[in-house]
Amino acid sequence: MLESNKTRWIVLALLFFARIGLGIQFQTLGSISTNLVDELNLDYTEIGTLIGLFMVPGMFLSIPAGLSGRYASDRFIIGLGLMTLAAGSALAAIASSFELLALGRFICGVGFVFSTIFFTKMVADWFSGGNLALAMSILVTSWPTGIAMGQIGQGWVAANYDWQLAFWVASIYCFIGAWIVIIFCRDAPDAAQPTSGFRFTLSRAEIELTVYAALIWALFNSAYVLYLSFAPSVLEVNGFDTLTALGIISIASWMMIFTISICGYISDRIGRPGLVIGVCMLAAMISMALLIYTPFALSSTLLFGLAGIAPAGVIMSLTGSAMKAENRAFGMGLFFTIYFLFQAATPPIGGWLFDLSASADWPIIFAIGLFAVTALVTYIFTVKARRNPI
Repeated sequence: MLESNKTRWIVLALLFFARIGLGIQFQTLGSISTNLVDELNLDYTEIGTLIGLFMVPGMFLSIPAGLSGRYASDRFIIGLGLMTLAAGSALAAIASSFELLALGRFICGVGFVFSTIFFTKMVADWFSGGNLALAMSILVTSWPTGIAMGQIGQGWVAANYDWQLAFWVASIYCFIGAWIVIIFCRDAPDAAQPTSGFRFTLSRAEIELTVYAALIWALFNSAYVLYLSFAPSVLEVNGFDTLTALGIISIASWMMIFTISICGYISDRIGRPGLVIGVCMLAAMISMALLIYTPFALSSTLLFGLAGIAPAGVIMSLTGSAMKAENRAFGMGLFFTIYFLFQAATPPIGGWLFDLSASADWPIIFAIGLFAVTALVTYIFTVKARRNPI
């Protein structure tokens, strides 16, 4: 028992390291967007489209990706996904047009679908007996860790060398992470085995709860992506240089590395994830409003990192009460289909609002609205889960 408990934390640490590559890979486009606008003459609608393309494959591949878990090990699928991410980033590194960049981002998105579903499933399997919110919080923290590394590191690389090198760095990291997972990780020994064949196995109650949980995750992350993509521009138009703006905005992601785990621990202790999420969404909306008033930029970033984005792991842990263990692979496919639909749509909308208004404030106002709806859907999920427990 003690050995099994030690093993699951080692597996979590390895998955955490490898999953950082997803954050680095996603953030690459946002960190070098100014370079692409200047050198390739792209507009911000095209930048938003390239950011959203990373999520487009998930709208079509999430359920097939979930079903693939019936025919291959979780760690093999994660490794294959990370290698696909590496290949897409390598193509983007040699691109000289919007079309090739779009293809590279799309290929990255394919790898992201498969890997992200089974990162989540592996942790859910290993920690289904306890500490799930904490473990999910730690896993989810790898995403802002990669994003924060990308905001600072890739912005610096693009400013001092060239934007192509930023894509190469992301590609190499994902390639290394793939082999770490394949060689050193293993699937949970007592994980429930999925049913064979392509059969729809979710009950009506599971479908309903999974859809609500997915909406919470999708709305929350869509608002966060808008923050990452357009908050630096809010500061730049008010006199901050690009690297300073990226540095200030990255503070929230660095803080998130610690606050996500703390928030998950608090949620496990008090047993009221809905309340935790609701309070944090209020903090997120206040911090976004403060961001628009540039003198409060640092205060806004600190509040956003301290509380606004802290419940990411708590939100992800809702999947544990939305579906049975034996339906987890298929259920996560449905969950991420909804997530990717929103993630693909919101960055282009944010870019369109920017171009239409000539102001980065409007994408941030859009993000405030998404955080508000996140709180509302969380309340609905809490009521439904209490009435129809899985």
